[in-house]
Amino acid sequence: MNGSVHSSPNVVDIKLKRGPAGLGFNIVGGVDQQYVVNDSGIYVSKIKEDGAAGLDGRLEEGDKILEINGVKLENQTHRSAVEFFRTAGEDVLLRVQKKSPHHMNGPTGSQPEHNSSAPALGVLAMLAGAAAILGFLYMRHHRKPF
Repeated sequence: MNGSVHSSPNVVDIKLKRGPAGLGFNIVGGVDQQYVVNDSGIYVSKIKEDGAAGLDGRLEEGDKILEINGVKLENQTHRSAVEFFRTAGEDVLLRVQKKSPHHMNGPTGSQPEHNSSAPALGVLAMLAGAAAILGFLYMRHHRKPF
């Protein structure tokens, strides 16, 4: 495996080899485009299945990229972070903080999980509709003449 764990259990190093589709993921964040409230870090927003990251399988949407080839990404604009990725070369070493479901704002882990009553409401609506149709049919066939 091309990775090692550091002092924090959720920080790992991931080595990727740039492929025909590049590194195969998109990023969001930066000091000018905060993705997480009060955090100007750079986050993985999308993994391309056929790209280097997707084929490797360790990088996930919502992970925070701390460093690329030893360069810290804190306090960088989004554009400068993109340039670091574009000019990183063929072999790229990422230091990554694995996503935490409790502090994300974006599409991954945006809300704590809770049970939804929406499916139960849908069933109730279908039953009410069926009862209305059956009632209409019953009244139509059992109507008494005036």
